[in-house]
Amino acid sequence: MNEIFSRELIERAQKDLSVREKLASEGKLYGGYHPEMELVHRQNAERLREIIKEIGFPTISKVGAKANDAAWLIIQHSIGEPEFMKDCYKLMTENYSDTNPTNIAYLYDRIQVFQSKPQRYGTQLTAEGVSYPVEDKNNLNKRRIQVNLTPLSQEEINMIPLIEDIPEIDGKDPDYTAWRIKTGWISEII
Repeated sequence: MNEIFSRELIERAQKDLSVREKLASEGKLYGGYHPEMELVHRQNAERLREIIKEIGFPTISKVGAKANDAAWLIIQHSIGEPEFMKDCYKLMTENYSDTNPTNIAYLYDRIQVFQSKPQRYGTQLTAEGVSYPVEDKNNLNKRRIQVNLTPLSQEEINMIPLIEDIPEIDGKDPDYTAWRIKTGWISEII
């Protein structure tokens, strides 16, 4: 196991969460991508790229479960770097048996939502706490169970908007839409 990388990944994830908590407590986290948070995310992504070049993807067998989760958090929060997130998703799926499947599900869904596409596992929620649209409501719980996620109640599933409602969701926040265009998540307003 790569203990030095393991410790570093965990420390970087903890810093991410502590900066997030500080900004949230100051009321500065919402209303756009805060520059301090963005800097932490970019620095963490850059260092993770270097680690991947040196040891490959930091799987459980290479860095331990906690550091593998920390690597996922770094990836999940690298929202300003679509290609990095997509590349890491591919690496995670290539190492499926040595990576937490729940993390793979969360990353897949996050990428899909940023691209205005339906998610598979229902992990990404709107500000109102309702799941963004999913690919297949009928098999949602089956898919969630496969990746160790808790099944949703039928009431929760019924509240999930249809895929056709994605443009309405996107149109609610023009700044968010403009940011996704700028960073390359989408090419135009949908």
